Amino acid sequence: MSDARLDDRGRLTLPKEMRERYGDHYHIVQLHDGIKLIPVADDPLDALREEFADVEKTASELREEAREAALDEAGR
Repeated sequence: MSDARLDDRGRLTLPKEMRERYGDHYHIVQLHDGIKLIPVADDPLDALREEFADVEKTASELREEAREAALDEAGR
């Protein structure tokens, strides 16, 4: 963890190590107790393909499983 300050124009500079690891494009998410920076891949579709390369289920099967899990969590 490291500290950073906004400059007089409201800009935030991330340390070089973080930029090298996570890139230079982020979504800023406002939370009830602060903010969160979420890195955005240069090619989001490639990132998704890599993330799900070992998943053998179809999108329909994944969607149905998610629906069932949500219903179970809600108490049906």
